[in-house]
Amino acid sequence: MDNSAKPLPPIDALNRAFILNYTNDAARCISVMSTDEAVEALKDEPAHVLIQLFEKLNHGVADSILCALPEAQAASLLSQMDAGTSSALLSRMDEDLRDHYFSLMDERIARELKELSEYPADSAGRMMQTKVIAFNENTTVDETLTCLRNQKTQSLRYLYLLNNSMQLSGQVDLQRIALASGDQALSTLSLPVEFYIQALDMKDSAIEQIKKHHLEALPVVDIDFKLLGTIEGRGMIDALREDLVSNMQTMVGVSKEERALSSSWFAVKKRLPWLQVNLLTAFLAAAVVGMFEGTIAKYTALAILLPIAAGQSGNTGAQALAVTMRGLTLREITVRHWFRVLSKEAGAGLLNGLATALTCGLGVFLWSRSYGLSLIIALAMISSMTIAAVSGALVPIVLKRIGQDPALSSSIILTTITDIAGFMSFLGIATLLSGMLAAS
Repeated sequence: MDNSAKPLPPIDALNRAFILNYTNDAARCISVMSTDEAVEALKDEPAHVLIQLFEKLNHGVADSILCALPEAQAASLLSQMDAGTSSALLSRMDEDLRDHYFSLMDERIARELKELSEYPADSAGRMMQTKVIAFNENTTVDETLTCLRNQKTQSLRYLYLLNNSMQLSGQVDLQRIALASGDQALSTLSLPVEFYIQALDMKDSAIEQIKKHHLEALPVVDIDFKLLGTIEGRGMIDALREDLVSNMQTMVGVSKEERALSSSWFAVKKRLPWLQVNLLTAFLAAAVVGMFEGTIAKYTALAILLPIAAGQSGNTGAQALAVTMRGLTLREITVRHWFRVLSKEAGAGLLNGLATALTCGLGVFLWSRSYGLSLIIALAMISSMTIAAVSGALVPIVLKRIGQDPALSSSIILTTITDIAGFMSFLGIATLLSGMLAAS
């Protein structure tokens, strides 16, 4: 018989039921245990039980227990838990240990977690210290002191408090803890956190807050207000130094390497490849127009309306691209969400296309008095704007999936697609429905 089908011993069954039904209380109990005791209590629990518990454990406790669990169990746990929680745990590890866990995971999951564990160069997340001590606000003073002794914490002035949803809810000075009674909850000693910053905010904002309010540390949270780390005063000084160098590198150049006094040859090497790519895409769009040269020559009104079709297609694609890029950058979506994103953009493109088609068709009819031309431009609007919206979402996701930087080349690729979609839709439909046009 499979061991998993055997009934649990009574004490193990009670422990599991306690964790599943009273997760917050279980997390507080685990927090006051030594790491060895906690591992002994949890090492035989299945992943779904540990996932629920780890989402409620304090930062330092969760880190210690995870690193002490058997490697295979820890890697499996990191692979199955929520990507945000997993990436936060990984970001607090030493680089060698983090890479070791990545090597034990499925390649696709490891790549996604690796991306989520890293922050853009100019973000507050890149500056923060992830070794942060935080406790549930309902933890008592005695439990807190026991946990701090187990973690052998040093150089600590105050603690951050989290609510039951693991969101930052306050902070408390260690001096207040030392003077409080043992059964007093930390929430009764808490002070509000007046200043904080999101991990993906620009680091300039963090520097400005620290300087303006003379802060020793600034908490860093994610979009769900969960604590990720802190930015210390020393980190601010390092960031200022990096800013000075970065500003000098990027102020007048098209790349960080190019400077105002770089040689002309160096500037050409950095800029010319992208100019050549732009030229190639322009030829592709021109080739599409050339395919319908006969139609345009016969119906000259098409040439007048051609920029409208291409322009609306380009704007639609740019909107979808901006929203998708923002989602990828802020980690609101990953490559896994491609179908949902494409479905949403396809629907938005179709509805916008229908609305625009009515307005544009009416305007063209008032100008040309041609039902055929009005129908053609309306149909072109619907098809080209739907294609452009889908493309605007698909291009950055595909580039991300194949390991390329979407910010670097998405706009060039999208411009080509939207131009071709606009020209092909308008001129193709015009060719098919040429019988409804009057030659001019």
